Amino acid sequence: MTDGASNAAARTPRGKAPTDQPIGRHLPGHIEAALLRAGEATDSAGQSWAGRDLSGGGNPLHHFDDDDGTADPGYLEAITALKAGSGTEHMVHEALAHARVFVPVVATLAEGGLGDHGFTEDKEADMALVTITAPDGRPALPVFSSVDRLQAWHGQARPVAVYAPRAALSAVAEKAQLLVIDPAAEATFVLRRPAMWALAQQQVWTPSYADETLLPLLQAAADADPAILGITAAPGRGVASRTADGTVMAGGGPGPELRVEVSLRSGMARDDVTDTVERLQRTLGADPEFGARVDSLELGLQGPPARA
Repeated sequence: MTDGASNAAARTPRGKAPTDQPIGRHLPGHIEAALLRAGEATDSAGQSWAGRDLSGGGNPLHHFDDDDGTADPGYLEAITALKAGSGTEHMVHEALAHARVFVPVVATLAEGGLGDHGFTEDKEADMALVTITAPDGRPALPVFSSVDRLQAWHGQARPVAVYAPRAALSAVAEKAQLLVIDPAAEATFVLRRPAMWALAQQQVWTPSYADETLLPLLQAAADADPAILGITAAPGRGVASRTADGTVMAGGGPGPELRVEVSLRSGMARDDVTDTVERLQRTLGADPEFGARVDSLELGLQGPPARA
């Protein structure tokens, strides 16, 4: 949690290739399995592909046989509504629950050496997810709504089509804290940790600033401290984001996502105010339900200024 400090967006500069180096890690099993046997004459059981028709509609081995690489219509509709001011972050999350996205992977040298003529030769190569680091230091997984947007961001990355919940599951496996959709594109949408985890588990997500189940937790923390007279919650300053043309969207930002306003007793000394705020932060941070539902927090004080 942060005290009035905003987490910076996990984005690369618009119109530029990413500056973060791909992290060479083993792929999650579902992606590795999809790539491992590409081009081989037999399947994983040693059975020949010859004479087998795998292109038929409804074949569970090929969810994306007819995929043209363009953005999912449901996601486009949700992000367009968010830009127009008629949509919400919740609606975008709902659309992603059924959307196909593209995860970027790149080849990394696993083992190399010098050849007969003194040149470096690749002996083995692995495929690795491309991950980025947010300006605040948190790891993030970029995914893309279309092949064109992925290739514009990283020309050497290979797109792997997966459903968005599966991409979120990969992000969790990579210990990423953010899922960044279409970095450096016209509209970038960041799924903060609770939203990413909910998508990975295919659960409904409610933003913390709209989650009424958090209000009793906040009130209980306030009631336990005699210095606190009242407490309210609202969207944090980091919920909104901007498109490339400067349009403000009421969602898609990396946080802080929840702003808590606290009313204190009048006449408190400055040190007492500081101690009260720190106690409140510790109380909320120790609550597992609060921690699971809130990605980042900023605190504001209401009332007369504290005494020196």
